[in-house]
Amino acid sequence: MSIARQTVESASAADNLRASLMMIGSTALFVVNDTLTKIIMQDMSAAQVIAIRGAMVCLLLFAIAWHRKALPSLSALTNPYLIVRTLADAGTTFLFMLALANMPIANASAIYQALPLVVTVGAALFLGESVGWRRWTATFIGFIGVVIIVRPGMEGFSIYSIAVLLSVVTSAARDLATRRMPKGLSSITVAAITAATITVLGAVLTPFTGVAPVTATHLALMAAAALLLSAGYVVIVAALRGGDVGFVAPFRYTALLFAIILGFLVFGELPDFWSSVGSIIVVLSGLYTIYRERRRRMVKIIKAQVH
Repeated sequence: MSIARQTVESASAADNLRASLMMIGSTALFVVNDTLTKIIMQDMSAAQVIAIRGAMVCLLLFAIAWHRKALPSLSALTNPYLIVRTLADAGTTFLFMLALANMPIANASAIYQALPLVVTVGAALFLGESVGWRRWTATFIGFIGVVIIVRPGMEGFSIYSIAVLLSVVTSAARDLATRRMPKGLSSITVAAITAATITVLGAVLTPFTGVAPVTATHLALMAAAALLLSAGYVVIVAALRGGDVGFVAPFRYTALLFAIILGFLVFGELPDFWSSVGSIIVVLSGLYTIYRERRRRMVKIIKAQVH
């Protein structure tokens, strides 16, 4: 029993503490990026922001990939799971930014916290992973929390709430496709290909959504957002590699706290009572889902060692 537990929890307490702080830091970087992006989208379309910010991210990522000798090869570009992941990630970016431009950042972030629940359903349906009744129950309760936040048919409901929900679905498709990609495919390669695809799509759509004047302030904000986004990806990878996933992953939910704080300080937005209730339900059900997944993996290792 002690051997099995050590296998699952291989990181030391210091490693887990460091990794959890990194996870909190990465979520803060992502939320500040979202905040800066929302400010910029008050003056220009989401497609134009995606194109300009994406070009900056591409320069950074391809420079890193070149330095590491990890530039994409033709065989990598034709990998079907990479193609699915890239398109799903592009859909996530466009849908979430469309919603972010038109609804409170805390509400958008709260709905997006349903991602682990959707991944659980997708893994059961498409990857054949076993999901017990406890996780199915937690997932169902979590979706009730999402419905409370969205409130279809009520005054607070909008098409942009649906956009966030769709971004959760595309994010789940991205994560599930990532599980099937070749292990030898570098993370920086995947990130660079994804950034390039999203940038091209943003540039293609910009003429149809309108081209606004770009000031030095806009460029400075987008450069800061690009750096924060790139740093967030690096830090979150370090967090997941440096500690036990079951211990570190729950700290993703600090994104909701950061979104509420920045939404209030920058935009004067606060989630209403029912959005707060729904957010709590989604977070608690997500935490329980992560806990059950960790327990399931521990049982698998114990059985493997016994036999």
